[in-house]
Amino acid sequence: MEISKELLRGSTAILVLKLLEKEDMYGYQIIKELGRTSKGVFNLKEGTLYPILHSLERGGLVESYWEDTTSKRKRKYYRLTAAGQDALTVRTREWDLFRTAMDGVLGGQRRCSQLKTT
Repeated sequence: MEISKELLRGSTAILVLKLLEKEDMYGYQIIKELGRTSKGVFNLKEGTLYPILHSLERGGLVESYWEDTTSKRKRKYYRLTAAGQDALTVRTREWDLFRTAMDGVLGGQRRCSQLKTT
């Protein structure tokens, strides 16, 4: 089953930030790792990923750098910044709240009684 573009659009940045929390990655590596860890559910195209990376970079959440490869080509890597780590923490909490609320409405394992209001 494929995820709708509308649903995916709001979730992709947090997925990228989470992957970059583990290690610096280049674009194609992010695409492959996202597909692997989601068991093929999140199959991004380069045309989807790079605008997200550029937006995260403009926002100061990631930064990029060039590194030589064994084939003497340069590869652009992305890494999480301190601001990106903070944003990931906040977005993860937001996602947990959202998921719990959705499960409560849709009848999933989590229930709305688990929701904490702030």
